[in-house]
Amino acid sequence: MNAPATTDLPVDLPVIVIGAGPAGLAAAAHLVDRGITPLVLEAGRFAGAAVREWAHVRLFSTWGEVTDPAAEKLLAQAGWRKPDATTYPSGGDWAEQYLQPLADVLGEHVRYGATVTGVSRAGRDRIVDADREAQPFVVHVAHAEGCEERLFARAVIDASGTWSTPGPAGGSGLHALGERAASDRITYRVPNLKDPAVRARYAGKHTAVIGAGASAFTALACLADLAATGDGTGTKAVWVLRRGISGSTFGGGTADRIPARGALGLAAKAAVDDGHADAVTGFRTHAVARDEAGRLVLVGEDGRRLEPVDEVIVLTGFRPDLSLLSEIRLGLDDRLQAPTALAPLIDPNQHSCGTVHPHGVNELSHPDKGIYLVGMKSYGRAPTFLAMTGYEQVRSVAAAIAGDQEAAERVELILPETGVCGGAGLFDDSEAAPAADSGGCCAAPTPLKIGTGAPVAAGGC
Repeated sequence: MNAPATTDLPVDLPVIVIGAGPAGLAAAAHLVDRGITPLVLEAGRFAGAAVREWAHVRLFSTWGEVTDPAAEKLLAQAGWRKPDATTYPSGGDWAEQYLQPLADVLGEHVRYGATVTGVSRAGRDRIVDADREAQPFVVHVAHAEGCEERLFARAVIDASGTWSTPGPAGGSGLHALGERAASDRITYRVPNLKDPAVRARYAGKHTAVIGAGASAFTALACLADLAATGDGTGTKAVWVLRRGISGSTFGGGTADRIPARGALGLAAKAAVDDGHADAVTGFRTHAVARDEAGRLVLVGEDGRRLEPVDEVIVLTGFRPDLSLLSEIRLGLDDRLQAPTALAPLIDPNQHSCGTVHPHGVNELSHPDKGIYLVGMKSYGRAPTFLAMTGYEQVRSVAAAIAGDQEAAERVELILPETGVCGGAGLFDDSEAAPAADSGGCCAAPTPLKIGTGAPVAAGGC
């Protein structure tokens, strides 16, 4: 698909960006750099609201790999100093030291407490062809104080991510029977065991961890560390995998060219080897039942019933929420729910973080001209996303909106080959795709000691 030229809509209309996360704020920075007015709509009260929910987890990527050049340019004008490029930020560091300062510099271009509820063409639902491209986009917004608003835009960049829609426990991609009813004992996030209330929830308890990606590795390592401390005596995990365990289950280990990611896999392996976690393989959850004591019992599609547990941590990846775009004509791959031209490049059965070819507006365009899904949301259900990839996406999209087609089609990012990244070691146990990490861009561990005292890694616990 050839990238479209910039729209012919009035240039005094803003480009609306949905989400004040890494990709959304970078998009705004690139638009400002090109003299285009952005309007960033963020549902949360601060920049990086989703990132803040995994503030305790560290990234696989260093500071040198998670900041955008156009954003750095804006920040430098305000006196910002980039953190040490060789160190690994946590989600909290990323939000407080980069995302919030960037949003502050963008100032009135960012609105908080603004939830986008729908996007369409003004006066045109998705059925109507007549004069469609001549109409601006209309964006419906619900504000935190209760009022609603209708805004118009020359283009829309959806950088809302996938954090709000985690995968369920059910082996078929649907919620298991009883899963919603047991929501008081189930979480879909890596628990922050530094929080006393959260720590008390898991200390001395039996917890099932469903998933086989970086998030599951992090949870297993954190629970193993808890079990090795005084207040965690009796803490035990059962690791539930939909596949079997093979030589690649724990990733690349010391052969991984992203050392922090390899260490995380080794931490999960140590949790199993040291007896802090028992692995159950080939188990696809059909139902979540309760025993007479109120504990949860996972029931498999093959009829197996696991031993009762006190808590369940479901880490089976994420998926995009496309409901707000239901009146927009999107071209999406049937499997990954990613843009049709992008899907073959990010298929997790074939590609890892570093083998995805840098891409831009050509791969991100849709039948409705001027709408772009960027960042983690552009990957649909594929988890092999790096922040640098998102920054290249928004650079290209901003250039296309500005009418600079040469820059839009030029590749300015050369990703290093990251070695062991794909394959069963990062698969989320759903038949098709690796698990998204906690942060959406390859979460990385913090060194700590587990079990025997050997240095391993966990994602911040």
